[in-house]
Amino acid sequence: MSLAGLLTVPVGNAQAQGVGAASRDDLPPLDPGPIEEVLSDLPADDMTGALISVTGDAGRWSDTAGVSDIRTDRPVRPDGLFRVGSVTKAFTATVALQLVEEGELRLSRPVQRYLPDLLPKRYPTITVGEVLNHTSGLPYSMYPKERDPRWFVRHRFLARSPREIVANAAKHPMVHKPGVAQRYNGVNYWIAGLLVEKVTGHSYAREVRNRITRPLGLRDTYVPVFNNPLIRGPHAHGYVRVGERLADVTEQSPYAWAEGGMVSSAADLRHFLRALLRGALLAPAQQRKLFELPDVPYTGDDSNCSIGPNAGRACYSMGLTNTVLPNGVSLWGKSGSVPGYTTAAFATRDLERVLVYNLNPTGNQDGSEAPYVQTIVAALFDPELLEQGS
Repeated sequence: MSLAGLLTVPVGNAQAQGVGAASRDDLPPLDPGPIEEVLSDLPADDMTGALISVTGDAGRWSDTAGVSDIRTDRPVRPDGLFRVGSVTKAFTATVALQLVEEGELRLSRPVQRYLPDLLPKRYPTITVGEVLNHTSGLPYSMYPKERDPRWFVRHRFLARSPREIVANAAKHPMVHKPGVAQRYNGVNYWIAGLLVEKVTGHSYAREVRNRITRPLGLRDTYVPVFNNPLIRGPHAHGYVRVGERLADVTEQSPYAWAEGGMVSSAADLRHFLRALLRGALLAPAQQRKLFELPDVPYTGDDSNCSIGPNAGRACYSMGLTNTVLPNGVSLWGKSGSVPGYTTAAFATRDLERVLVYNLNPTGNQDGSEAPYVQTIVAALFDPELLEQGS
């Protein structure tokens, strides 16, 4: 069985097919030994640092490894901040679903009703719900040069507006008709951020702050100012390997915004995920949307939704990902990455085990951190995968 993509690009499906949440009896005993072994060589060529936090009634453990700064050899701090990438989408979906509860947004209403000048007239009607659960059929916004380490290092302060991102995507034809398939696409969440701003009349950052971070007391979590490349507070540096050297890309444009631009910490992500899965942020009708997977095929050309007991079916809800491991353990949460940072926050539905990690890979989002991620997931949730992956 291939483990490529586990919790870096999470895969699986459960709730729509009736697979329940894991109980404590389903979870293996907490054994961090394999994780400690794989992290013992940090810093390494492919990874400079790591931070891992495991909580819940089924066992607690945390660790850091490597360095937060290769110039000073300062160790990674357990309270350090980091860029969370697409974990941002869980915050965006939460705000959008709160607005649904308030009647400001309707999941069945076309995006074009709220933002009439955003999408081309040739595009079909796309609903708010189809944007939030990645069944819109919209094309990707393609900037292939960003995968080139040298190009990214030179242009890491380049900032594109959400409307520019959507306009670039809209040069291309629809991938499929809305609602008939699922394909993970960040463009959906740039649109979601624009929807939030349209119906509230406030900035996306203000809505996240007033609705989530302030009520929950998340002091380390924020949406950076569009043109501010800094991370405030203590943080691990991110690096990208360019030839024989490591380029520091800690300072980079946070233009990913509602799609992937936020900054947080392990403690804050843990608190947010627990509150979200517990139902503290959403009314029951909207809470159900977190665990409702579209009953459609997954058509992406990456590793998303490609393994597990329901491989090939949708595994994204509105804001979250469902990953089902071979032993039946079902996880809910979100992962994300930007150059220099790979993050995930996942938990069993009953919160018996909650995992948050941030890694600092040097491969410019090339997936080279996969062996580390696979070991973390296997050791904490399905040890048999350690043998299959060896």
